[in-house]
Amino acid sequence: MSHHNTGDTWCIYPMYDFAHPIEDAIEHITHSICTLEFEDHRPLYDWVVRECEFENPPRQIEFAKLYLTNVVTGKRYIKKLVEDSIVDGWDDPRLVSIAALRRRGYTPESLKKFVELVGVAKANSSVDYAMLEYCIREDLKLKKARMMAVLDPVKLIIDNYPEGQTEELSIPNNLENEELGERKVPFGRELYIEREDFMEEPPKKYFRLFPGNEVRLMGAYFVTCTGCEKDENGNVTVIHATYDPETKSGSGFTGRKVKGTIHWVAADTALEVECRLYENIVDEEKGKLNEDGSLNLNPNSLTVLKTCYVEPALKDVRAYDSFQFMRNGYFCVDSKDSTPEHLVFNRIVSLKSSFKLK
Repeated sequence: MSHHNTGDTWCIYPMYDFAHPIEDAIEHITHSICTLEFEDHRPLYDWVVRECEFENPPRQIEFAKLYLTNVVTGKRYIKKLVEDSIVDGWDDPRLVSIAALRRRGYTPESLKKFVELVGVAKANSSVDYAMLEYCIREDLKLKKARMMAVLDPVKLIIDNYPEGQTEELSIPNNLENEELGERKVPFGRELYIEREDFMEEPPKKYFRLFPGNEVRLMGAYFVTCTGCEKDENGNVTVIHATYDPETKSGSGFTGRKVKGTIHWVAADTALEVECRLYENIVDEEKGKLNEDGSLNLNPNSLTVLKTCYVEPALKDVRAYDSFQFMRNGYFCVDSKDSTPEHLVFNRIVSLKSSFKLK
């Protein structure tokens, strides 16, 4: 018969189970590692290398594939996601290819830790994706600076702070690792804070900003909310407050305590950036596959926040640089779409998880 690629160039073609063990032996492979479906092929593998009388024949050892919950690992499924433009390539941060994990911000150390925890199995099983997230949190928490970034901004104006004045405040880079030192952060009359850090009519045990309540601006002063401005649709556009100059962090002030602390970014010096928040690409509640065999995709697997504000210290970041954004998670500079003029950050992982290492 003619071969589908090379026609009649050769009169015989070795089958895979004949060629594979001989190639391993010729290349001085000591252990040929493969997945469980090749276990039935091992007697033939051993027979070929034995009958060919190789001096140091290789051994075939099988192991179970590593399946992760709520992600797509099959090449055929990933190929379809790419072809249908559901993801933007084989390196889309929602995937778990090496290129995708690297772009998302996973480190070699975190992947090695994950493999050590999972071990090598001889039976097919599934590992909770939360274990992978646990490993990257453990790797980054002492290594990375904790920066202030506001992802859903609303303006806060401190009415009694001098107009046009800017001061630099010293803030520790990582409270759990003093070796990372401190940085200077500009502070002014107008700031951006997270929209969720203000409520006009708060529930009980809400300790952030609401009219009449006092909170600490992280690393700065105590401020008391005096009111807010709204647009024609009732949406809060500006929050007003006053500050107490005696309460500056690091000044030794002990006059009173507040229960709430919120982060902020000075409006005049803030960098506008894009942040991308990721969830599992497969719907966790309904399972991986639909009845027709198609993937049950999570419509919220990617959320793009176009207008976020970060400290000016992040101006010169490069691809793959990663940081903790206080209260928002760990973020990495996107290697594909980020430019010096338009910085894009991918959220590697959130700060909290229900996963516990047993």
